[in-house]
Amino acid sequence: MNSNLKICGPALPDMPWEDRPAGSKEVLWRYSANPIIGRDALSTSNSVFNSAVVPFKKGSYNYAGVFRCDDTNRRMRIHVGFSVDGLKWEIEEADFRLTGGDAEIGEWVYGYDPRVAKIEDKYYVTWCNGYHGPTIGIAWTDDFETFHQLENAFIPFNRNGVLFPRKIGGKFAMLSRPSDNGHTAFGDIFYSESPDMEFWGRHRHVMSPAEFEKSAWQCMKVGAGPVPIETSEGWLLFYHGVLRSCNGYVYAFGSALLDLDQPWKVLARSGPYLISPRETYECMGDVPNVTFPCAALHDPETGRVAVYYGCADTVTGLAFGYIDEIIDFTKKNSIL
Repeated sequence: MNSNLKICGPALPDMPWEDRPAGSKEVLWRYSANPIIGRDALSTSNSVFNSAVVPFKKGSYNYAGVFRCDDTNRRMRIHVGFSVDGLKWEIEEADFRLTGGDAEIGEWVYGYDPRVAKIEDKYYVTWCNGYHGPTIGIAWTDDFETFHQLENAFIPFNRNGVLFPRKIGGKFAMLSRPSDNGHTAFGDIFYSESPDMEFWGRHRHVMSPAEFEKSAWQCMKVGAGPVPIETSEGWLLFYHGVLRSCNGYVYAFGSALLDLDQPWKVLARSGPYLISPRETYECMGDVPNVTFPCAALHDPETGRVAVYYGCADTVTGLAFGYIDEIIDFTKKNSIL
C-alpha cells in the first residue's frame, strides 16, 4: 500500500478477502464464489440484494447487516443478519423491528436498499422508505435487535440516502438522490447536513450524470453507494451509474473522490467503470444487467476493501480491491 496514504477506520485484519486472480489487471475483482447470498436465503425470499454490512461483535459473530429481502409476495422488506466471516450470512426470518417512530411515519409501507453507518456509538440505518412515495427513512440501533425510528430525512421523492461515517463541521452529513415515484430516468447526487438527525438542510449539488460521449455507463443517472471511506486524499465514494441501452437500463459502478471538508466538491471521478454487468448472475435475474453497491468493508492497515453489491436485483455479490489502487485509478481516469 502507498505509505503516504492515510485511511481512517477500525482495523479489520480478518475481513473477507481473496487475492487478485493471476494475470488479472482489474482494479476491482469479483469473488470467485459469487454470489455469496442466494435468492432463497430465507424460506419466504424471492431475492436478497442491495444490502449493507458493518463490523459488529455479537457472540461468535464479527459482522452484522441489514438486508433487502423481497418476499414471494414481492413485498420489499428489510431483515437483520449476522456473520462470522462476512461471507456466510445467517439472516433472520422476521423483518427488522422498528420502534419509537411517530405514528404519522411509523406505519410500514415498504423499505429497500438499506445502508448502515457507525457514527460515534450508534449504528444508523438509512433506507428507501415508503411514505406517499419513496423517501429516506432513518433508524439507529446499538444491538441490531431494536431499531429506533427517527423522522424521515426528506419529503418524497428521494432514494439512495447514504450517511458519512462522522460529523462534518459538527453536523451529520448525508448524500441522496432526488427522484420521482417510478423508475426514475434522471438522477443527481446531492449533499445535505443536519444538527440532530431530524432537520436536514444546507443542500448542495455534488454530481450529475456524465455526458454520453465522456462516460456512457453513467450518462442517465448516478447515486451514492456504500458509506464513503475517509482517506488523506479525500472521501472515497463508490457510486452507481445508469446507461439507457437499446435493451433497457444497465447499472454499473465507479469511484469518486470528494473533498474532506466540503464533500459536495468532487476532486476526481472515474470515467471507466469498476464493475459492470458481465457474469451470468449479474446479467440474468429479476432485473437483468444490474451491479449495485451498497456496502464496503475496509482495513486501513492493508488498504484492502471488500464491496458488497446487488446483482440483477436477485442475489448478492462481493468484489475486492486496494484503496490506494482505486484512488490512483480514479485520479488517472478522471473525467472532471
